[in-house]
Amino acid sequence: MSNIVAIVGRPNVGKSTLFNRLVGSRRAIVKEVSGVTRDRHYGKSEWNGKEFSVIDTGGYVSGSEDIFEGEIRRQVEIAIEEANAIVFVVDVETGITDLDNAVADILRQTKKPIVVAANKVDNNERINDTFEFYQFGLENIFGISAINGSGTGELLDHLASQLQDEEVSKKSEIPRIAIIGKPNVGKSSLTNALLGEDRNIVTDISGTTRDAIDTHFNAFGFDMILVDTAGIRKKSKVHEDIEFYSVMRAIRAIEDCDVCLFMVDANDGVQKQDLSIFSVIEKNKKGVVLLINKWDTIDKETQTTKNYEDATLEKLEPFNDLPILFVSALNKQRIHKALETAMEVYKNRTQKIPTSTLNEVMQAAIEKNPPPSIKGKYIKIKYVTQLPTYSPTFAFFCNLPQYVRDSYKRYLENQLRKNFNLTGVPIRVYFRKK
Repeated sequence: MSNIVAIVGRPNVGKSTLFNRLVGSRRAIVKEVSGVTRDRHYGKSEWNGKEFSVIDTGGYVSGSEDIFEGEIRRQVEIAIEEANAIVFVVDVETGITDLDNAVADILRQTKKPIVVAANKVDNNERINDTFEFYQFGLENIFGISAINGSGTGELLDHLASQLQDEEVSKKSEIPRIAIIGKPNVGKSSLTNALLGEDRNIVTDISGTTRDAIDTHFNAFGFDMILVDTAGIRKKSKVHEDIEFYSVMRAIRAIEDCDVCLFMVDANDGVQKQDLSIFSVIEKNKKGVVLLINKWDTIDKETQTTKNYEDATLEKLEPFNDLPILFVSALNKQRIHKALETAMEVYKNRTQKIPTSTLNEVMQAAIEKNPPPSIKGKYIKIKYVTQLPTYSPTFAFFCNLPQYVRDSYKRYLENQLRKNFNLTGVPIRVYFRKK
């Protein structure tokens, strides 16, 4: 089960600053995430051997200038419902406000771990200002400065101690395929189409999340675990914040799967919310198959499919080496092709390329287009190897790794994709000193 930490609080207390510190600015606590970040409010972090996802709820609140209590309240309620732990950020300069009290009232009703981060404690004199926040009736209060990092170590020590250990047993030989997408895109229809044909071919497995049910699908030559996220729409109270809620639910399903069947409504195309979910898939380096659902409702001409595909891939750049299928879950068009493609992507994601083959191919590509010299210094890449990770990760050993430019890194990524079947799989490329 993946750990999710939600950062809550009223506007302008430093939630985003703390978020950036946890996921981006201190290498000691962060796993470096490559790629273009489209959604700045989700990230991965690690502390004391505990890996967790961090979500800044502030990014999902609309009307930042004229905020009202109801919106904050709904954000906090959703965070409590879905997160494993909550970081409640307050401001020692301002002290306790009515909105802070409203948030605290909600937090006192949950049994989940709560950490109060009293922000802007930039000097020792302000430590005493943190004591007033004990009025909330919440035990764990830490004086921090999100901007310079002081006090965040103690906060993270406590936070990590409250998080669950990752389930080692979840890694199995059977691929886990998650059906992902925003609400009303057709996830339930696809799930029903796949599972409703013959009930005796499925067996329920205890789910890792409260509404999602993992189902062992063994039919038509496929053997996989289907992770159903159709429960996104089942909650009351959250219809106003369905985007934020669906992203949180999607994060759980994505982190616990091998390949995502990512569904997009053909009538809407790829929109902002779709890009948010896609960025989570990319950051977690999961395999992905893009399903353009409700294709039967689109008026078609000769070039309609190709034009639609080209426009979609353009929106997904830079990672657009992925299979696209035009399906209709309602009419069961190409749904088994979707499973077949997902299994192909799974094989791509789990393949291990022999080091000798890898070096033979990549050294030829490097000789053809060597790295450009920087300040009169020549970069010599000596060899490359695939690292033993869950997703394809390649380490290039060279004399001056710090001088390798992003453009050349992209060249090597493109050569890897050109010579080895990595369709549908985000890859990592590192440069190490040798």
